[in-house]
Amino acid sequence: MSETPQFLDYQTAFDMAPIGLVISRNRLMVDCNQQVLDMFGATREQLVGQSFEVLYPTHDEFERTGARIVASLNGNGWYADERVMKRTGGPRRGELFWCHVSGRALNPRQPHAAGIWSFEDLSARRQLKADLTAREREIAALLIEGLTSKQIGKRLDISPRTVDVYRARLMRKYDAATTPLLVQKLLSA
Repeated sequence: MSETPQFLDYQTAFDMAPIGLVISRNRLMVDCNQQVLDMFGATREQLVGQSFEVLYPTHDEFERTGARIVASLNGNGWYADERVMKRTGGPRRGELFWCHVSGRALNPRQPHAAGIWSFEDLSARRQLKADLTAREREIAALLIEGLTSKQIGKRLDISPRTVDVYRARLMRKYDAATTPLLVQKLLSA
């Protein structure tokens, strides 16, 4: 005779999910699972009730990402990108790492009012090997998405020429002669 399967409820599924999950209201973390705590090296007290800003390398990156989310939500309120985040505690406190973030605004017309977000640490397969500025990190992430200078400029509200200047800096830092080679090095770093 087989054992009766243990009943799983939504809270258990949230807590035991194999990916980091956060429930948010007005860019504050209302709840998060253990995966998020482990990923960011934080305790529940360090994150729950706090602004997402504590997970960003700089205040400007937090603000610009928030604006980008509002501008880029699809009709159903979905958004996804890869960005550089910051560990908040533990032995790796302050370490910057690549993270895939995706989520959904519960009301697409009020993107930050309430949402569900997932976080996946990409550092096992992609590491930051160069010391990048906040803007270089943003442009690197958008280059990885395959965007052109014009598209990046529009998304970041800067000129395509400014994007080209930052791309040239990235190419020097990663010793890449072409944009495809830069993207390859960013992805394999």
